[in-house]
Amino acid sequence: MDLIQIFETLVKIPSPSLHEDKVADKVIEILTNAGIFAKKDDYGNVYAKVDAVDKTKPSFMLSSHMDVVGDNSPVNIIKNGDFLETDKKRTLGADDKSGVAAAVKLALDIAKMNGISHGGLEITLTRDEENNMTGIENVQFDQINSSDVLVLDSDKLGNFEISGAGYSKLNISVITPFGGHSGLDIADKTKLNAAKLIAELVNEIPQGVYCKNELGVITSINLGSIVAGGVDNSIYQAVENNIAPADAAQYVCFKSMSNLINTKAYAHYSLRSSDTDKENELTEKIQKIIDNFNEKYKNSAHANMEKEIHLPVFKEAKGGRMIEIAKRAAKNTNVDIKVQSFHAGAETHIYANRKNKSNNLFKPVLVGIADIYNMHSPMEKIDIKSYLKGYDFLKEIFLEYNK
Repeated sequence: MDLIQIFETLVKIPSPSLHEDKVADKVIEILTNAGIFAKKDDYGNVYAKVDAVDKTKPSFMLSSHMDVVGDNSPVNIIKNGDFLETDKKRTLGADDKSGVAAAVKLALDIAKMNGISHGGLEITLTRDEENNMTGIENVQFDQINSSDVLVLDSDKLGNFEISGAGYSKLNISVITPFGGHSGLDIADKTKLNAAKLIAELVNEIPQGVYCKNELGVITSINLGSIVAGGVDNSIYQAVENNIAPADAAQYVCFKSMSNLINTKAYAHYSLRSSDTDKENELTEKIQKIIDNFNEKYKNSAHANMEKEIHLPVFKEAKGGRMIEIAKRAAKNTNVDIKVQSFHAGAETHIYANRKNKSNNLFKPVLVGIADIYNMHSPMEKIDIKSYLKGYDFLKEIFLEYNK
């Protein structure tokens, strides 16, 4: 099978998060039919390996995720010039089956190589990356020999991302002790509206880029949602009436109760930072805003903030040689390599904070092996020429790594 055949075979299998078994089974079938070891772990992740020819050389690992944004509906692939896309009814799933297919193809090619002395290849394919990253959290890291890990999950050919921002969630609540009727009690100044108050609070909290330098954005904060007021009944009605998810927010809002003075309001934020000091500075600034709010509305309302670390900071590995190897491979394959940091979450963040079988920290890099557009949408498409070139780049990295 060539690369595109493998990719199309896997893409045609719907695999929303935590429903990846059919993709995993197909990958294992392809690899085992070629005599390559492959199995599921206890969580349903796939682990595969091509044994070393020269055990004095280190192995390295490729990692990708098998789940995609989307549901179990059919994936109808259309070739449109140099692109593969769908009929626009759902996502393609190039994120990240382009990485899965490339890892499978490299294993097949390595297994057939003659006269190449190498230290072997390990492959880890995970579940549930798009949703909660439970797959990567359940990888058996202490069974992996490699230290160097290429995570094939970037959206542009040549991206070679060696560090990334951590990702935290901030949950803010405003509670008022005295509710009431919006007609009968509207003149009572002790009965404050929590929905109005959280709007005041959110207006004070920074939004967007908080800190940046010559490498790009260092620390940012983004308001994800505000939920407030008398929505309990309208949420129930939305479920009872099978309101489509795309219409649910508007339905819940417009059908909510406006004849009460609200006592509960919530805001949800994402906070990304590659600098712990700047992250702490921003968190402390927000806490000060909340403290001032609580002092202002003492006995009439109370705000609270809870912080949850979703992904740790992905710091650049020390003492690695993968950058120079990748630069040589890029030159040999005419790929424009971009060594950089990135301001988003990926499985690199987990690898960077875990240790392998030899108790060494992993040295992950997020790598782009194809130009993928409009990810996570029905307009998603992959550039075929860039993908084939990206695979040659990946294969060349393996060869350079083993010189």
